[in-house]
Amino acid sequence: AVAAERKETTLLGRAILPADSYQPGPPSGAFITPDNGVTPPFPSQPIPGFSAILDAGHGEFWAMPDNGYGSKTNSGDFLLRVYLIRPDFKAAKDGTGAVHVIRFIELRDPDAKITFPLFRSDRLLTGADLDLESLRMAEDGTLWFGEEFGPFLVHTDATGKVLEAPIPLPGVQSPQNPFLPDPDAWTLRASRGFEGTALSIDRTKLYPMLEGALRDDPDPRRRILYEFDLASEAYTGRTWQYKVDAAFPDAVIGDLTALDGQRFVLIERDDAQGADARQKKVYLVDLRRTGADGYLEKRLVVDLLRIADPDGISLPARPGEFGVGDPFSFPLQSVESLEVLDGEQLLIANDNNYPFSDGRWIARD
Repeated sequence: AVAAERKETTLLGRAILPADSYQPGPPSGAFITPDNGVTPPFPSQPIPGFSAILDAGHGEFWAMPDNGYGSKTNSGDFLLRVYLIRPDFKAAKDGTGAVHVIRFIELRDPDAKITFPLFRSDRLLTGADLDLESLRMAEDGTLWFGEEFGPFLVHTDATGKVLEAPIPLPGVQSPQNPFLPDPDAWTLRASRGFEGTALSIDRTKLYPMLEGALRDDPDPRRRILYEFDLASEAYTGRTWQYKVDAAFPDAVIGDLTALDGQRFVLIERDDAQGADARQKKVYLVDLRRTGADGYLEKRLVVDLLRIADPDGISLPARPGEFGVGDPFSFPLQSVESLEVLDGEQLLIANDNNYPFSDGRWIARD
C-alpha cells in the first residue's frame, strides 16, 4: 500500500504471501517444467500471485489469480478461483506482513452456458478454458471478469457459477479464441486482452481496456478503452484511445480502476523484472480530457520503481532480496492489481507467475 499524489510517494505497508502457499484442491503443475528451484507437480493448488484485487471491507480483499501457468496448454490442472484474503500489512509501527487466506470461490459452469469444450468433465473452470485477468463486483453482487483468450467478458453469480456465455469483443479475437475461424484470423496478440477492466463508480458500466495494440493498428503504442453497459449487457460503441510512453512502445496495461466518475488510474508496465525493470508506473487519465492527437491526457501518479520508505517498512532485507530499503522498488514482471483505498492510498499487488518469476531476487548461481 502506498500514499500517492503527494510530493513524494511513500510506502505505508507491505504484506507477502509465500509463493508455495498451496491451497486445497487436486495436484497441479503437471504440464510445466521445473524453474527457480521448484519442481512440479505441486501437491495441491498454488496461488501464483494476483491479477486482480478488490476491497471487500473490514481489512479483507477479494484477490484473483489468472489462468495459472501462462498458456492454455500448460494450465489444465489449475482451477480458476477468487480468494478472500486478509493482509496484515507491516507498517511503521505494527503489522506482521503476513497474508491470511480465508476462503475461495470456485468458478464453474454446471449449466453449460459456455459452448466451447472445457478441460474438465465436471465443468470446473481451469486455465485451459479461460485466462481471467480482471475482476469487478456489480451492484447485484454478481461478478464480471475480463479475460484474454477471447477476449471475453465473463459473468458469474456471487458463488462463481457462470450465468451466460462469455461475451466477445466485436471484431477482436486472439490466437487462443475458441471461435477463431482460421489460425491466421486473429486481430490481437496472445495475452493482450482485458488485463484491466474498471467498474464505473455508479456501478452501471464496465470499462475493459486492451492490454496491447490491435494487430493492424499503424500505431503500436495505442491501447483502446471500451465502454460496456451492464443493464443491456452490450458495448455502447464509445471508445477512448490511450498511448503508452514512447520509450516503451510495447508496454502493457496492467490494471485499470475508477477513481471517481470520470477519472481512472492505470498501471503501465514493461515485461522486465528485477534490475532490468524500467517501466512500472501508475498514470491518471480523465475521460473528459483528450489531447489534440485524440489520445487521453495522462499524468504520472506513482513510479513503482522509486517509492520512499523512510520508516524502513521493507527492511530487513531477506538474503538476496532486491529493491528493498529507501527507496523501495516494486520491480516485479507482472504488476497487475490496483485498488483505490481511502484518501490518496493505493493498493498494488503482483502476479508472481509461480514458479517462473523471480524479480525480487538478485541473480544467483
